[in-house]
Amino acid sequence: MIIAKKEHANCYKGIHPRLDKALELINDEAFIASVGEERKCIEGDALYAFRNEFMTVPYEETFFESHRKYLDLQMVISGQERCEIADPAGLEEPFEQKGDFWGYHGNPEQSVILRPDNFMVVFPGDAHRLKISVNGPEAVVKIVFKILVYEEE
Repeated sequence: MIIAKKEHANCYKGIHPRLDKALELINDEAFIASVGEERKCIEGDALYAFRNEFMTVPYEETFFESHRKYLDLQMVISGQERCEIADPAGLEEPFEQKGDFWGYHGNPEQSVILRPDNFMVVFPGDAHRLKISVNGPEAVVKIVFKILVYEEE
């Protein structure tokens, strides 16, 4: 997991070439403005982005998710949300599995509040709980990059 401000994105280059490209794009204002709710392909299914707009919800309405092939880079544009991270091994058995999505319930190991221009990178195996209200319901806009890092399981 990485949590940082977008102006420090270059500090995290070198982990994976597709992550490097996403880290460049989070500071490209024209690119960010061009991302809509539909998938914007950068390298086909291997690297794409979309705009996610939602209202934060009470803790009880949230759950953990994890991925096996993709890492997520999520950058908040407006609003704020609490996010929690846990090792899936410490969570309950998945209640849902579809494609590269595993859904879990359980207790967090870490918690962070993402605010505008903060980004979070969650790697395969980092279970993350999103959309948690900080001080009541709030509108959040963020850009999500899906980055394929494992071609096969």
